[in-house]
Amino acid sequence: MDEKLNIAIYGAGALGTILGAFLAKAGLSVDLITRNRAHVEGLKNKGAQITGTLEFTVPVNALLPEQMSKKYDVVFLLTKQTENDAVVTYIADFMSDKGVLCTLQNGLPEYGISTILGEERTFGCTVAWGATMIGGGVSELTSDPDHLTFSLGSFGNGSAEKLELIKEILETMGPVETVDNFIGARWSKLLINSAFSGLSAVLGCTFGEVAKNRHSRLYAQRIIKECIDVAKNAGIKIEPVQGKDIVKLFDYHSKLKERISNLIIPIAIRNHRDLKASLLQDIEKGKKTEIEYINGIVRDFGAKYNTPTPYNNLVIDLVHSIESGEIEPSIDNISLLRVCLP
Repeated sequence: MDEKLNIAIYGAGALGTILGAFLAKAGLSVDLITRNRAHVEGLKNKGAQITGTLEFTVPVNALLPEQMSKKYDVVFLLTKQTENDAVVTYIADFMSDKGVLCTLQNGLPEYGISTILGEERTFGCTVAWGATMIGGGVSELTSDPDHLTFSLGSFGNGSAEKLELIKEILETMGPVETVDNFIGARWSKLLINSAFSGLSAVLGCTFGEVAKNRHSRLYAQRIIKECIDVAKNAGIKIEPVQGKDIVKLFDYHSKLKERISNLIIPIAIRNHRDLKASLLQDIEKGKKTEIEYINGIVRDFGAKYNTPTPYNNLVIDLVHSIESGEIEPSIDNISLLRVCLP
């Protein structure tokens, strides 16, 4: 790998700070960019401080977007999708002639990004680990350090050389699987986020707490099933996650298989049990969430391919009610989910 390679992490929040810390620790030239001034100051003064399931501190170069001046060869994008058009257009001016962008955002952001940068410069990556933003240069890793994995793919006709370069960079943190069926890998992550991030936001709890409570576990199971059904009807093959075939585990057509799939949910999510959804973190900060880019995608695909998604739809409605101040995140909101039960 070229030591002169200029790398940017645009949107250095919870996940971006941890990724940037690993890259800096490996000796790569990386800038951590965020609009959070207090976080930039903390990163500058004390370095990137990683807590949680791993603990270390490493000096990093941090800056505000308006302080950008370099031309970057690789940009990792981790901002919220709500401003993607403006953000990607801005970043484009700071990319080298052969520079590429790899989005680590949730949902299916590659479609919109490619309309701005072109398919050949657009790459995507799903992240199989989670983090919580503490602020002031501190980010908490909430996933098992043995499961810091990535699934990487090109969008359209991205070059194999660039794909390999991005893979090498990410491998300084953890194992990277390159997948030909990248949309299928996106749906794997979308399925998990729809079930656990959506319910984490509605119920004000961690992924593990969603899986532990028998009522919320049932709703998570129904959301997973809706995602599987939608993808199947859309002709999308959902890819395995960390070697586990989600469809085989959670697609059921009998009462026995339904019971078994429900019981294994806490086991399947145990490595991420302490994760608090970014949706919930946004709510706690008074920000609008990305619910329309997660459960909303399942709803829209369901409408397009004639597949009912009542559980996803209800989660969307409840999160919007929380955003508007009508209700608050609470485990008591389980009673509001019961309207979907047959």
